[in-house]
Amino acid sequence: MFIETEDTPNPATLKFLPGREIMPGRTTADFISPDSVAGRSKLADAVFSQPGVARIFLGGDFVAVTKDDTADWAVLKPQILSILVDFFVSGLPVVEADAAVDEEAIAPEDEEIVRQIKELLDTRVRPAVAGDGGDIVFRGYRDGIVRLTMQGACSGCPSSRATLKHGVENMLRHYVPEVVSVEQVDA
Repeated sequence: MFIETEDTPNPATLKFLPGREIMPGRTTADFISPDSVAGRSKLADAVFSQPGVARIFLGGDFVAVTKDDTADWAVLKPQILSILVDFFVSGLPVVEADAAVDEEAIAPEDEEIVRQIKELLDTRVRPAVAGDGGDIVFRGYRDGIVRLTMQGACSGCPSSRATLKHGVENMLRHYVPEVVSVEQVDA
């Protein structure tokens, strides 16, 4: 099995591409620490076993790993590649249990606006963000304010707030006039 790697805009995060689907039937899974795994993913547990791994993000066809400041990619990268190869050869499921996305209740009069926002996020924003090793998750909408969470490589990227404000907010305001602003919500 050959696994490619790609740099992301976040220098602390590498994207691992095994050439297969990672999250069948799901969109993404974001593990912000070893404690966040809680038995939900043997793959995430195995990767977190390596000293220096700070975060793991499972996308549709990639695994994004974020290292802490003490780790060196020259040492960590081959160890992660070995874990990934062994795991995918084993045939074990990547994720054991579903975790619900924590989303605010939507007022009935806002349902059409939220549908438009989610459609734009799914068709225009998420593919671009996934290309950088992350994801963007809708958390809520109220009084013209869209609440979003950046995940994976994008969660710690210095440019993620600018992406939200200048890219995502401007696009949503253009297509959905009811949108006033976009706010980053931490998971």
